[in-house]
Amino acid sequence: MKRIITYYLRPYYARMAVGFLIKFLGAIMDLFIPWILAYVIDNVIPVGSLRLIFVWGGIMFVCSILAVSFNIIANRMASRVASDATQIIRHDLFAKTMYLSARQTDAFTKPSLISRLTTDTYNVNQMIGRIQRLGVRAPILLVGGVIFTMSLDPALSGVLLLVMPVLAVVMVTVSRKGMPLYRKLQSCVDSFVCLVREDIAGIRVIKALSKMDYEKEKFDEINTMVVTCERNAERTMAVLNPAMNMLLNLGLVGVIIVGAFRVNAGTSEVGKILAFMTYFTIILNAMMSISRMFVIISKAVASAARIDQVLACEDDLELLKEETGGKEEGENGWNGRNAENETGGEEIVFDHVTFSYNKNEPNLKDISFSVKKGEMLGIIGSTGSGKTTLASLLMRLADVDEGRVLIAGRDVRSFEKEELRSRFGVVFQNDTIFEDTIYENVRMGRPLEEEAIRAALGCAQAEEFVKEKAENEGAMLDIRGANLSGGQKQRILIARALAARPEILILDDSSSALDYRTDAMLRRQLRENFSDTTTILIAQRISSVMHADHILVLEDGEMIGFGTHQELMEGCEVYREISRSQTGDMGG
Repeated sequence: MKRIITYYLRPYYARMAVGFLIKFLGAIMDLFIPWILAYVIDNVIPVGSLRLIFVWGGIMFVCSILAVSFNIIANRMASRVASDATQIIRHDLFAKTMYLSARQTDAFTKPSLISRLTTDTYNVNQMIGRIQRLGVRAPILLVGGVIFTMSLDPALSGVLLLVMPVLAVVMVTVSRKGMPLYRKLQSCVDSFVCLVREDIAGIRVIKALSKMDYEKEKFDEINTMVVTCERNAERTMAVLNPAMNMLLNLGLVGVIIVGAFRVNAGTSEVGKILAFMTYFTIILNAMMSISRMFVIISKAVASAARIDQVLACEDDLELLKEETGGKEEGENGWNGRNAENETGGEEIVFDHVTFSYNKNEPNLKDISFSVKKGEMLGIIGSTGSGKTTLASLLMRLADVDEGRVLIAGRDVRSFEKEELRSRFGVVFQNDTIFEDTIYENVRMGRPLEEEAIRAALGCAQAEEFVKEKAENEGAMLDIRGANLSGGQKQRILIARALAARPEILILDDSSSALDYRTDAMLRRQLRENFSDTTTILIAQRISSVMHADHILVLEDGEMIGFGTHQELMEGCEVYREISRSQTGDMGG
């Protein structure tokens, strides 16, 4: 919450101060009306002057108009500040989310980040607006009401003052119990969003396997958990309104009883009693507003803490400062030669790389290989063997635990992120198609000419069906490419990776939905039109990688083979088994 108040609201302090002043004046006008009414009843009416009655009635009317006008102006200013501040918070939170490392994204989880960007920012927005609208008006009405009642009749106001400490204790106690419950509620909402997101994304699989009832049971379980947490939080905070109503009404009964005795004794007047009842109503409404504000603040404090967790995240992929003269002799096995000489001009070098996601069991163990510029590296292995992890380390979506990854003789940790990733064109597993035109899905906001996009679509073997879609449907794509086949999606994604003519192309299982003919034509296009591009082809099919310059075979995170297709057929048993299972080729 501190960051919200001291950083995001700082530019609006002056505007908020003006709004507070206007709100203050409006509240004062509201407080004057019962006092004037009491004065008219007790002092003006007994005189019998019609002129004075109209004068004081006109003053009450003016006070009413000013109170309404000031409140409307202040409320509009408060809403504007709340929306503007929340817009900046959302912008910064979204920007921070975009730059989180893969490890940080996994730690927060995607549903939680979505919830923080939506529900939590909404709660903060409500808090900023309500604090400005009620945070000034309600306390002023409360304190002002007490002051005005004391000026009218100190003895009667003593009844009210006896109730106030009890009200304060109730509010503080309930709020302290409510805040942890709202934090727990937000965690449950994260799990709820996660389940809904997964089920909607995988709805075709659920239907295909007739698992609708199973998913409904899972949904009912998490939905019940959310409802239970929400009910506990709301039930706790719901004590406030009835408790405050009861206490204030008891105070009002006390005022009427004491007032009746005082009027009967001639020590008080009827107008003062009527004013007291009006002030009690004002104080009651103010206390109710404060109680509602405590509920909103309880939610906002929990939400602001979750937002701050993301905003306060430091970059865990720090920039490595390399010495221009190379490494000292013996450091990391580089024997005193600078990196460029050591790599012999190679584009990519993995030097004894070890990496673990959980920092307990390594996902990659002592991986070493090199690829020259313009060469194609095929990576093959069973599911979970570490193929995608290699690509992530190369693009520095995560950092190695041991060893180094070099591009053109430089450690990837020494590149600025934009500089490093601008070198790549990449198609990830389960990559995303956006709801936009085909051309915009390929362009992705980059300054690319239509000529380059058309050329990329042609190389990706997508030109024919793109023309067909342009004629029939205007070339618009649905969310996640729902109106495309699996092969069409992959060709659009490959075109996106090729469009900027990257230095390094990573295709992670990007041809699994392509038929053999299209796959072969794609590889031929890559060789003919992207001969200067270093290509890393991650695949499950031998036919996709067998023509690569080098093939890397992974098994349980270990490198068990590296060479050409023929060399691996002769010397790598695992590769030979994969080939035999897919093609029947025994290498002989």
